[in-house]
Amino acid sequence: MTAARSDLHNQVMWNRLISVVEEQALTLVRTAFSTSVREAGDLSAGVFDRSGKMMAQAVTGTPGHVNTMAAAVEIFIDEIGLDRIADGDAYLTNDPWKATGHLHDITVVTPVFHRGELIGYFACTAHVVDVGGRGYGPDASEVYEEGLLIPIMGFINRGSRNEDLVKIIRNNVREPDQVIGDIHSLAACNDTGRRRLISMLDEFDLADLDDLAMFIFDRTHTATMERLTALPHGTYPNTMQVDGYNETITLAVTLTVTDSGVHADFAGTSPKSTYGVNVPLGYSQAYMTYAMLCALAPGMPNNAASLAPFTVSAPRGCIVNAEHPDPVSVRHVIGHFVTDLCLGAIAPVLADVVPAEGSGALWNFQVSARAAEGHDLPPVEILMFNSGGTGARPSIDGLSATAFPSGVRTMSVEATEQVGPIVIWRKELRPDSGGSGEFRGGLGQVIELGPTEGYEFQFSAMFDRIENPARGRSGGSDGTPGAATLSNGSPFNAKGKQLIPAGQRLTLELPGGGGFGDPNDRSEEAAANDIEQGYVS
Repeated sequence: MTAARSDLHNQVMWNRLISVVEEQALTLVRTAFSTSVREAGDLSAGVFDRSGKMMAQAVTGTPGHVNTMAAAVEIFIDEIGLDRIADGDAYLTNDPWKATGHLHDITVVTPVFHRGELIGYFACTAHVVDVGGRGYGPDASEVYEEGLLIPIMGFINRGSRNEDLVKIIRNNVREPDQVIGDIHSLAACNDTGRRRLISMLDEFDLADLDDLAMFIFDRTHTATMERLTALPHGTYPNTMQVDGYNETITLAVTLTVTDSGVHADFAGTSPKSTYGVNVPLGYSQAYMTYAMLCALAPGMPNNAASLAPFTVSAPRGCIVNAEHPDPVSVRHVIGHFVTDLCLGAIAPVLADVVPAEGSGALWNFQVSARAAEGHDLPPVEILMFNSGGTGARPSIDGLSATAFPSGVRTMSVEATEQVGPIVIWRKELRPDSGGSGEFRGGLGQVIELGPTEGYEFQFSAMFDRIENPARGRSGGSDGTPGAATLSNGSPFNAKGKQLIPAGQRLTLELPGGGGFGDPNDRSEEAAANDIEQGYVS
């Protein structure tokens, strides 16, 4: 009975811990300055044991942030040194190879002390609107051009803010108030988690997290390995072609399944690009792990034990194993395809689970709004996230205008127009963009935008699936590829910084997801509803 009561007690505390990190994440959403955080939810938050292993994460967040942050805290501990970690500290970095894969994400780690002892850490990550350099976009040839790289260092030292660091950041970014404000939001987010955790420990009369961490990791490891039995031992290859930066790229993977887990080897993948679409290996691992957990254990709590069975390797110099100082600013464009790539490898043995390919990469864009000739107006930076359609699933249609695998929310027109001189003239679902099948692919969307009077845009595009659409599965048709066109008929490239002159508009047609199954098997009711709703013309 004692053991049973102990397990029940630990389960209650585990659930309570998840509620703590949810409140931690919501604090960041409520206090963030950037629309990418408070509107799109481009963030992560979690609690870690004293060794830096993630015990729980907030549901709010993206796999790229969460799964890279899960590995980052141990790096923070090693670099700072346990003897230098003090109560009242908060540390940060945006090093792409020690955190989330590009400079625009800032990760903050805060130690937690209870009854005079270090017991754990809170960590969180958020995308900030600007880090200097060329600005958010793929045009740089080295990471040095992409902005300010902040090594792991103290933002708050024993309760005092690092004013020298704040001055350096403020003088190297275009939107200093937003960026500094977001860093404060990150620190506040962790502090909310710290205070709620201390309250929880006092309520349960616990000195530390050690026993709870052991319980969480043991239960999660056992459950994860049980789920892995659904995947027979063996090797599973797959390849995919995506647009790259004006040059089609081949992504290749071979998954090897053994008693100890799943290993992904990306041998055969194209070499790195001269532009900033390269992916640090930690980010590739984040989305490979997410693919496996989606397919095998979608309800599994995400922590160090659920992530541990999934490992990766890749040849040096390939596009999913970028090394310093390779440019990596828009690593998500290629990195998001890793999930569909890995899901496609196991589709032959999990045919009732794996969906068709989706649009994959977000259609993010960064706008540097500048005064047109003859106008005296302040410069403004604007960031917007948008999504195409997901692939159809084995028993249901794909989701329209939905981010998979990133999970971020599409940013609203109102929120985007509120932060800068931009007008979204049109934003609607794109008919006929989802691949046909017994189950239809999710639709993309059409977005028409332009500058307000007196402004022109330096527009940084980072789009994919224009040359290589999402592939259908099991007889389903491919999704419709994307397109970008200026109202004056001028060509507009899928990637890179380009001018939208005053008075011009840009129309974005986002790609749809692939269909699943033979289109002839689609039910008459579903086909009639597609026409009635305007999904199919």
